[in-house]
Amino acid sequence: MMKSTKLALLAATMLGASGVAMAQDAELTIESWRNDDLTIWQEKLIPAFEAKNPGIKVKFAPSAPTEYNAVLNSKLDAGTAGDLITCRPFDASLSLYQKGHLSAIQDLENMANFSDVAKAAWSTDDGAETFCVPMASVIHGFIYNADAFEELGIEPPKTNEEFFAVLEKIKEDGTYIPMAMGAKDQWEAATMGYTNIGPNYWKGEEGRLALISGEQKLTDDQWVEPFRQLAAWAPYLGDGYEAQAYPDSQNLFTLGRAAIFPAGSWEISIFNDQADFKLGAFAPPVQNAGDECYISDHTDIGIGMNAKTENAEAARTFLNWVGSAEFASLYANSLPGFFSLSSETVEMEDPLAQEFVSWRENCKSTIRPAHQIISRGTPNLWNEMWNVSANVLRGAQSPEDGAKQLQDGLAGWYEPQQ
Repeated sequence: MMKSTKLALLAATMLGASGVAMAQDAELTIESWRNDDLTIWQEKLIPAFEAKNPGIKVKFAPSAPTEYNAVLNSKLDAGTAGDLITCRPFDASLSLYQKGHLSAIQDLENMANFSDVAKAAWSTDDGAETFCVPMASVIHGFIYNADAFEELGIEPPKTNEEFFAVLEKIKEDGTYIPMAMGAKDQWEAATMGYTNIGPNYWKGEEGRLALISGEQKLTDDQWVEPFRQLAAWAPYLGDGYEAQAYPDSQNLFTLGRAAIFPAGSWEISIFNDQADFKLGAFAPPVQNAGDECYISDHTDIGIGMNAKTENAEAARTFLNWVGSAEFASLYANSLPGFFSLSSETVEMEDPLAQEFVSWRENCKSTIRPAHQIISRGTPNLWNEMWNVSANVLRGAQSPEDGAKQLQDGLAGWYEPQQ
């Protein structure tokens, strides 16, 4: 009996020691849709964190971007998701929080480095609870082949009239496809098409908030006109654009076959690596010279903690580091085109990233209009915008019919629009 008691005590002591060791040594896994960033996490971000926190190991385990939401939800439901969850903005992550999949983290010390506006994309509607650390926003505009522009004697356009004159000149010359964009994958038609140029029509936040309040409708002219502009792009997109996928468009541009790419700033690091010509960027053209300009400066990416992680202390340590000035600078310069949301000053080295972010000085910033509140029902407004934007781009639907489809769908479930 004495022997078995001693063995039991020894086993308990060993388990206790192992429990302490596990509390000190943790391995964290990050879920993300940013598979393009794998090397940067492995070579820059994770080593910087682990150097300061030797007891914590971090693994970046991304999914394919188009599959991320479904894969993540399946893992969370099955209890197999990683410790850290890369967060989409607004409703997608709010839904995860409301289902108990993300933990509230507003008490982290470095959350003080973010404004209420920066935190809004990952906070409850009343702002009382925040569940992801803001990492970056992306800005929309157009990236162009500066060598081609110089060769053809073209200046970056500032107005719609100048924009279409540039497209026409490139088309007439015949050396380059004027603009690389396809309709196959749908999301880019909405993201780099409709909601890229749209803020100059619905006046950014003014229009977005008026849509949420019900004061404006998607059939109002300021919401229909960007679809008309999108439809007018078709003659300049090259043969077969209707079936052209997003990677095809990227390749057309980086191989020097297309002169302009309707872009998100996340393309900067990819294009820097792949294009062997000089790059430039211009902001979405305004309707008339002298008009106030608006840019889609979208709070895009944050990171939160799986509420069921067994490494909560280590995960909070990591998230607090993500809120630091060190991370802000490392991330913005490792991934030019992902602009820090931190209140800390971040000096960027990449000239194209500097060009994009300089638009904040003269233009008013807004976010994609369907991302907050008005995509919570069925049909999901943002997904519908993908479909309608692609249909309008390939001429399968008129701008007016597309806008009516969006309005009818929204009014079907959203009371302020009824």
